[in-house]
Amino acid sequence: MIHHPSFKIEPWCLRATGLDLDIIAQVESVFALSNGHIGWRGNLDEGEPHGLPGSYLNGVYELRTLPYAETGYGYPESGQTVINVTNGKLIRLLVDDEPFDLTYGRVDAHERCLDFRDGVLHRSTDWVSPADRGVRVSSTRLVSLVQRSIAAIRYEVQALDRPVRVVVQSELVANEELPAPDADPRAGPTDTAPLVGEEHAAKGTRAGLVHSTQRSRLYLAAVMDHIVDGPDSTQVESESFPDLGRVTVTTELQPGQRLRIDKFVAYGWSATRSLPAVRDQVDAALAGAHRTGWDALCAEQRDYLDEFWSRADILLEGDPEIQQALRFSLFHLLQAGARAEGRAIPAKGLTGPGYNGHCFWDTESYVLPVLTQVVPDAAAHALRWRHATLPMATARSVQLGLAGAAFPWRTIHGEECSSYWPAGTAAFHINADIADAVLRYIDTTGDQAFERDIGVELLVETARLWASLGHHDADGRFRIDGVTGPDEYSAVADNNVYTNLMAQQNLRAAADAAARHPDRARELGLHEEETAYWRDAAEAMYIPYDKALGIHPQAEGFTDHQEWDFAGTPADGYPLLLNYPYFDLYRKQVVKQADLVLALYRRTDAFTPDQKARDFDYYERLTVRDSSLSACTQAVIAAEVGHLSLAYDYLAEAALMDLDDLEHNTRDGLHIAALAGSWIAVIAGLAGMRDQNRALTFAPRLPETVTRLAFTLHWQGRRLAVDVTAQAVTYTLREGDPLHITHHGHALTVTTEHPITQPIADTPAPSPVPTQPPGRAPTQRRS
Repeated sequence: MIHHPSFKIEPWCLRATGLDLDIIAQVESVFALSNGHIGWRGNLDEGEPHGLPGSYLNGVYELRTLPYAETGYGYPESGQTVINVTNGKLIRLLVDDEPFDLTYGRVDAHERCLDFRDGVLHRSTDWVSPADRGVRVSSTRLVSLVQRSIAAIRYEVQALDRPVRVVVQSELVANEELPAPDADPRAGPTDTAPLVGEEHAAKGTRAGLVHSTQRSRLYLAAVMDHIVDGPDSTQVESESFPDLGRVTVTTELQPGQRLRIDKFVAYGWSATRSLPAVRDQVDAALAGAHRTGWDALCAEQRDYLDEFWSRADILLEGDPEIQQALRFSLFHLLQAGARAEGRAIPAKGLTGPGYNGHCFWDTESYVLPVLTQVVPDAAAHALRWRHATLPMATARSVQLGLAGAAFPWRTIHGEECSSYWPAGTAAFHINADIADAVLRYIDTTGDQAFERDIGVELLVETARLWASLGHHDADGRFRIDGVTGPDEYSAVADNNVYTNLMAQQNLRAAADAAARHPDRARELGLHEEETAYWRDAAEAMYIPYDKALGIHPQAEGFTDHQEWDFAGTPADGYPLLLNYPYFDLYRKQVVKQADLVLALYRRTDAFTPDQKARDFDYYERLTVRDSSLSACTQAVIAAEVGHLSLAYDYLAEAALMDLDDLEHNTRDGLHIAALAGSWIAVIAGLAGMRDQNRALTFAPRLPETVTRLAFTLHWQGRRLAVDVTAQAVTYTLREGDPLHITHHGHALTVTTEHPITQPIADTPAPSPVPTQPPGRAPTQRRS
């Protein structure tokens, strides 16, 4: 892992032995713990050495003025940036007055293990001080998936061969010093001392801090309590200051004796409640966790994860590294959204400050399709958050002279935070991506209450945007001009195929939903004339096609552009966005990430098999994958058109995006959408699953490397187990009414009485394996 010998391949955990300071920031990201509300990077308990300290609360941000050399109407005036909140992870240790520090003294053993089934981070270190005093330090860290406001640590110190005096300082620290900002534009800026002290207190084993943010005016509180188990001579003291709460435990340990401290930390914040209310909330949460106790916290964490893995686990035999990576991906995906309730799911989750902590279209297009299957409540909460931001989206639409809702390209709270409008405001496809996530959630879960209360309005307001953004031309075609599609190396183009096809789906779905819920339609001021116009626009939607080349241009005129000079681009010229001006990228045929190919997957019904094969071949040689979002989509279509080995190479790239630090910015946090993409590459790619138009279809085929693939899907109250080998697939309905599916084009009905086994259809005779730009092919995997 991360090409380092200290990482081990194991099926249910991520284990590292040793400490390499050259990759410490990346390791802190992959060992991060979160529940979607609280995020703790995998910093060492003692705080140092570190790469990037990080403690985050979902939705806590600071405002900053967006600078413009030349302002323009409609430019966002204020940006939002995630901030490092009060650090409750810190437990400092002194051994006979020597600070316990892995860069100081002698480390005889050091190991950390992120356990995917227990949901905890274990650590064990044998250390000898410069004064030749040896101790064994072990800790287990937990961010509760059950008690939303709680994180906890069990910290133990054992004397080895000599008596030692130990002092443990358990701390809450605000406004801690952070490394200098990174020049990489994908990293977020560092906000120095963003928290203003409001209250602090300490007594006995407890301490607490309450702060506000300087400009966004949020209140946040953190409070800690401890259970101390040590020799009779153990003493406990506490103290507090505006930015520091500390509980100090001192004792003497004889060889073999242990000091054990259970630390419970509660977090809370609010933009609307008073300071006393926020303070009282965390006090109450802490009291509940203290009463639960460490053992019960761990037990309920394991129970939660047992249920999760019964829904989510993917068994992939033949490649132990990818098996581990898939479970790593699913575990972090769960952590990103499990308890985000009422908040966005950021592109980096709560694992780091990358991308300013913003939420993008990644959430709806990559993360929610997976969460809808494995944690449907989390997907519903994410869409309810989008619904809660509708007033801001409709206000933005009015500002742009449009109808309906114009959702932000990047945000934390709900307002547009992208100061670069060609890649932000013009990327209107996010509205159709939100609508698509609504449809997938409703089709998968059958949640009619959600459709009525949330879904209808999201579908209607996004459809209204398309109706006002597009127009009928002289030939009667409905055009959507001057927009940016998923590929960020093209901007402000006419009739982006992905955008137009997704808008078409959005318009039809909104009209259908209004017909199913006429009372809600009336509440939204919707009339038959408006829905009739939507249907007409959808029917007349213009989808460009280049007859000379026999392929779909990414956008109208794209295939007329000059091709990028791939042969003349050095290896260190990638990613192109860091080395070439956007102006040059925009006018050339070069693709940052799957765009037209994404349309082949998301609107599979709009293309013939021959068109998919030709389109995929054409765009492979133009796509440089400077985005972590691309590989999983390319895996899906590569598998569909018959390039199974290439599909598996792309699947591996998505699964190993952070474990191998392929984008060279894992230090700033994990790529949550890419992790979700590994699920997509397996289920939609190798298993050939499609879930469009309220139908469930499969076309499984395995590459030679994989000997077996098994997983579970949930559909309209049913639970379907799918078990694939090279020769056959078995569909077993674990629960629910009979389920109608399609297998390689053949209709089947699966019941709980009898599994159905079907042969794997022959792989389509593919064209020659397409080539990628020089040096941009995925790493080939072999059995």
